[in-house]
Amino acid sequence: MRHAIVPERNHAAEPAQAASAKPELGELPRWRLEDLYPAQASAEFQADMKRADADSLAFEAKWKGKLAQAATENGDKGLGGALAEYEALDDLLGRISSYAGLTYYSDMTDAKNGKFFGDVQAKLTDLSAHLLFFPLELNRLDDAVVDAAVARDPATAHYQPWLVDLRKDKPHQLEDKLEQLFLEKSMTGAAAFNRLFDETLASLRFSVNGAEQPLEPTLNMLQDADPDIRKAAAAALTKTFSENLRIFTLVTNTLAKDKDISDRWRGFEDIADSRNLSNRVERPVVDALASAVKNAYPRLSHRYYKMKAKWLGMEQMNYWDRNAPLPETSNRLIPWNEAQDTVLAAYRGFAPEMADIAGRFFNEGWIDAPARPGKAPGAFAHPTVPSAHPYVLVNYLGKPRDVMTLAHELGHGVHQVLAATQGPLMCQTPLTLAETASVFGEMLTFRALLDGARDKRERKAMLAQKVEDMINTVVRQIAFYDFERKLHTARKEGELTAEAIGELWLSVQSESLGPAIRISEGYSNWWTYIPHFIHSPFYVYAYAFGDCLVNSLYAVYQNAEDGFQQKYFELLKAGGTKHHSELLAPFGLDATDPAFWDKGLSMIEGLIDELEALEA
Repeated sequence: MRHAIVPERNHAAEPAQAASAKPELGELPRWRLEDLYPAQASAEFQADMKRADADSLAFEAKWKGKLAQAATENGDKGLGGALAEYEALDDLLGRISSYAGLTYYSDMTDAKNGKFFGDVQAKLTDLSAHLLFFPLELNRLDDAVVDAAVARDPATAHYQPWLVDLRKDKPHQLEDKLEQLFLEKSMTGAAAFNRLFDETLASLRFSVNGAEQPLEPTLNMLQDADPDIRKAAAAALTKTFSENLRIFTLVTNTLAKDKDISDRWRGFEDIADSRNLSNRVERPVVDALASAVKNAYPRLSHRYYKMKAKWLGMEQMNYWDRNAPLPETSNRLIPWNEAQDTVLAAYRGFAPEMADIAGRFFNEGWIDAPARPGKAPGAFAHPTVPSAHPYVLVNYLGKPRDVMTLAHELGHGVHQVLAATQGPLMCQTPLTLAETASVFGEMLTFRALLDGARDKRERKAMLAQKVEDMINTVVRQIAFYDFERKLHTARKEGELTAEAIGELWLSVQSESLGPAIRISEGYSNWWTYIPHFIHSPFYVYAYAFGDCLVNSLYAVYQNAEDGFQQKYFELLKAGGTKHHSELLAPFGLDATDPAFWDKGLSMIEGLIDELEALEA
């Protein structure tokens, strides 16, 4: 069951943000959460809270201890009937949780929002304790009994993909009372430290040339054309991160230990196995991906940053110059309406249906675009529940990277709309495939923009930006994954000091970025602001998985005859009902083949080749 939003934040491209929108961007939309509930104190919300309470208790009374008997029945009295009721509850609780979470992320510094979010999550956790028996009891049934029910009863057969997935959790399932304890204690454990991290990050202020500002506009300055502004922003980030290092170190140590305890009780062998299980991806596949990317560091990031240092007239770039614009880059701000038209035109060029779905986000109030104090940083697309619709959060500043971020999140949104037909239990796609539509949407938009480049300088700027985004998505995220592996491994031996964490961070950054970037001491604390490490350990490899997969998928699209779009939509509509091997087979792709990753990486290398040729 859903208990809270864990937003996907696209740090792959480190999207630019600011404290307030600029007039030249035009009117920026804010989402209509009224589509979920009119207000926090509305009669509709209160009624659903009461219904969720009553229905959860009724479900427990009706089905607890009776699933073995249900497995012998058909229709409403059988497992299919129980699953349908459970799914309806999942939708109801998910709607409530989504509303509380989206309200909170609209302004995380508002005490009223924080209390509302905390109270709702506590209540939903209590209700979920009454539903926890259901997957546990199902998994205690003999596989043959469940298989027989699936074969005999169409109502149960509908949920076969969910039941197959549920079985994969069986080896790591604990006794019921322990599972209930883990669930209820999560509110005062991991969830509490997640909220502490979020609210701390939202409250931080950074002093740059006498001006106090939040995190995101300060990160935005790292993309400024003026090297002095980039340097000042980096100094401000380092200073504030260092001043708050104690709390970030405590949060990181606590959550790493919490995960270690959970993994040990559940019998996971490797520190990333729980994430791999939730992603429905095998450890050797992830290992092959990480190995392929690390082996490619010299010919991707090392090579590109050496070229970029030369373009910027430097022997070696400072770490704060990594995302600096090239001299060829236009500083024109892109109005919101132009960004909308650009993304929708790119989507329409691929398939009108894709543009029609994305258009609803703009037309029906499903996007929150202005950057403002207290709002969640970065960007995410949240699916809410199938009975409602997804929402997209971005912090739009009018830079080309913001347009790409919009394309990325709308790709998620389109995916979520299409997969919603699978219903609440089976619509959610594992992270490894959840990035497919988002990265594909970015690629479509990039190719459309590149085709419209007016001259060699503009083409070079676009190619360079795309290469940097891909390096951030693939190389940087695998370096993040490597950092997490080192951190969680070291935490098993005892609590880590901030200095020890910083050393691990610098070691992977130096290896991944290469000799063309100077890694100085101030960078050692920049691990503190990455939310993925806190909210969802080992999430980050999904970005690299998705980018390499889409590179291979796009190559198939470029060479495909008619029919690719239909197969692509079938992939998205499948949601969580199929394994990645089944979904990729129609395209002739196999993620278990080590050569698969090299194909994806070769596209990045090809773009670097093209950049090098432009210099010749």
